[in-house]
Amino acid sequence: MNSQNNLAVTQSRPFFALKDCALIAVATTHRAITLKEFRDHITELNQESLYYHFWGNLLLPRFEEREYNNDFASWARHSLHDAILAEQLAVLDPTSVTDIEELRLHMLEYIDDRLEESESLQWFRATQQFEFMQSKIVVFDTHISFESPVEMAAYIPNMSISSIFYHFIDARRRTEDNVDDFRHWLTFFGETYQPLIECLAKIDPYFSSLTELRQAIAVVFQHHFAEKSR
Repeated sequence: MNSQNNLAVTQSRPFFALKDCALIAVATTHRAITLKEFRDHITELNQESLYYHFWGNLLLPRFEEREYNNDFASWARHSLHDAILAEQLAVLDPTSVTDIEELRLHMLEYIDDRLEESESLQWFRATQQFEFMQSKIVVFDTHISFESPVEMAAYIPNMSISSIFYHFIDARRRTEDNVDDFRHWLTFFGETYQPLIECLAKIDPYFSSLTELRQAIAVVFQHHFAEKSR
């Protein structure tokens, strides 16, 4: 879905149509019990699967903080018992690369280095196999829309965290300029909201929970309009 579908135009002003979503996990036939098998699957894995294992656990209900930000790092640490590889995979940030293929290349570099550095990793069998999944996103219409950013600012604390995921994270693979839907919408107002756009651009969604991310976005919007009212 193109991000333009989230925007509709009334007269000359676009409004923001709030969507909600669910990320559905779909099983694949790929399994890995050794690091070599893991590497081979990473090489040929489709982008939907890479996307799921980097972002999917953000939407999973949990009662404790995430130890690792992606499933690959968690498997390396707890099933392969390789703390070095786990730390290397954990710092990979999907928002810092051009696309998912660049992320794949970084993963393969780390894995290849570990296979060369540790002879035992050539044959060691993980205590639990990695089961590769892929994602399918289901989008819902909330029938809520905003005609102005100040109207949106008041509502952001009430947005569902899955709406935050859809508009702030998933949007980056739908928009031509790889930005979130908030910034994409604000550009339709010309230079008016450029300071707000720049503040939103500084928020990295990968190392926060969705609840923390929603709070960060709300604070940026509230701060912007508080400054404007002075």
